[in-house]
This record gives sequence, structure tokens and C-alpha cells, in this order.
Amino acid sequence: MGVYWAIAVRSFRRFSTYRIATLSGAFTNTVFGFIFCGVYLTLWHTRPGLGGYDVSDALTFVWLQQGLLAPVGIFGATTTVELGERVRTGEIAVDLYRPTHLMLWWLSVDAGRAVFQLLARGGAPLIVGALAFDLNFPSSPTQWLAVAVSVALGILVSFGIRYLVALSGFWITDSRGVESMALVLSLFFSGAILPLVVFPGWVGGVARATPWAATLQVPIDVWLGRNPRGVGWALAFQLVWIVVLGLAGRMATVLATRKVVIQGG
Repeated sequence: MGVYWAIAVRSFRRFSTYRIATLSGAFTNTVFGFIFCGVYLTLWHTRPGLGGYDVSDALTFVWLQQGLLAPVGIFGATTTVELGERVRTGEIAVDLYRPTHLMLWWLSVDAGRAVFQLLARGGAPLIVGALAFDLNFPSSPTQWLAVAVSVALGILVSFGIRYLVALSGFWITDSRGVESMALVLSLFFSGAILPLVVFPGWVGGVARATPWAATLQVPIDVWLGRNPRGVGWALAFQLVWIVVLGLAGRMATVLATRKVVIQGG
């Protein structure tokens, strides 16, 4: 495990060098936070209690959403872009020669990235939002712990999705089309546009059952204490998707490795 820890640490250091990009990203998230707040205030004043959220819940959702977009990798991250590009160009052969597991290697890279983004960009929009609006915060150490666990699980679910998207390039040559489709699905089903609790009927039921819901909506609901079936069920939902995506990723890795060997590397 020492090698994977070292990879994560180096990944953290790598992303910490992009200071201007990090500051720009935090500023952009903050600006969009105010824009979304304007939209949400109008919507919730028109429909009070929409989706079981009050106005304070809705505004808290906005700032948590903006703070988690980068750590969770809703718009894609190293795993999607860099790994997908390495598959497309054939540089993935170098990764396969390493005496490490391909999936664990990239999971370590993504973990270092996510921790840095969480520390550098996750808190800034939330602090600004808390100064400007009356937001809700966890009321007990137990709830804070549940939030931390849920955010970590959400990042793992997101990695599982992005890893499979990147590896699709082994079969379709270029994964950029799949990346674009995955981005649309992620924005719609994660809660990056609207909380999934406002989606009506069967559409809402389907949306809340997808793995994308486990990346953003579930951690925010744990923060808000808005889990109808309890926090335990919410965390179990995330764990189930981690197992499913992990097994799918492992199988895809094995099949992809065989494909590379068949093609002569």
C-alpha cells in the first residue's frame, strides 16, 4: 500500500502547483453560487417547501454543490481526461508495464487530486455563502462524521464512473464522445443543476437510484439531515454503487489488458 500512498501524495503536490487555476476555479464557483441562489430563491418563494426543502436548505444545497463540484469531479477530472487520452494515444502501455494495479494506480492519483480540491476549493464557496446567507450546518459530531464519510464515498463512486468512461477507449478508439455523454448524465442526475428531490414522480425515483446521485445529492442530503430512510441507508446506497462500479472496473481492466496483448501492445 506504500506505493499507492506515495502516488496520492505526489498527485496532491502536483495539483497544488496550479495555484492561479485553483483560485480562478474557487472564484468561478462563488460567482455561480450567487447566480444559483437568485434562481433558487425565486423558485422556492414561488413553491415553498419544494421537494421537502425550505429556503435555507435550498441555499445550503447551492453552496455545498459549488464546493463539491471540483472534488467530486462532476465536470471530469484526471481519471477521465488524462487516462482517456493515454488510452487513445497508446501511452497506456506504459501504465500496464508498471508493477502496480492499473485501477489502484489511478484511484491513488484521483484521491490526491480530490483531497487537494476539497481543501483548496471546497470550503471557499461555502464560507462566502455562509457570510451572505443563513445556511444550515450539521448539529452534532456524529453528523459531521457522516458527512465526511459520505463525501469520501461520493468521490469513490465518481471515480468508478470516470474510470469506466476512460477505459471505453479500448473498444471505441476515442472515449471523448462517451465523456461528453457522461458529462450530460452527471449534470442531470447528480444534482448539479437542481436537487433531485424536486424531480417529480418516476423521473425523480430513477434519478435518485443512479450512481450519479451518490456523488453529490446524497452527501448534501446527509449534511442537511434530509435522508428519509436514515443516514445508514444513504451510506449503504453509496457503498453498493462503489462495489458495483469497482467490480465493473476490475473486469474492464482485465478485458482491456487482454485486448492490448491481442493487439500486440
